Amino acid sequence: MARESIKARQRKREKMVEKYAEKRAALKAAGDYAGLDALPKNASAVRLKNRCQLTGRPRGYMRHFGICRNIFRDMALDGKIPGVRKASW
Repeated sequence: MARESIKARQRKREKMVEKYAEKRAALKAAGDYAGLDALPKNASAVRLKNRCQLTGRPRGYMRHFGICRNIFRDMALDGKIPGVRKASW
């Protein structure tokens, strides 16, 4: 599991990206790169990292579900994800 400080930092970045999204889009469309440079660095979407919503794990992230592979496996085996079951042939 990721440390709480790392998960909090990620949430802070997500809020800031959401807050400045329209302003960044307008500045990019206008070609005002000086204005873009004046915005906070964490307002850029490229600074976000895909992390598991439950544990904060950065690796093995499954974008469709928003969780890491370990949690996905546990939830699938418990029957908590509809339509997913263990393969057998």
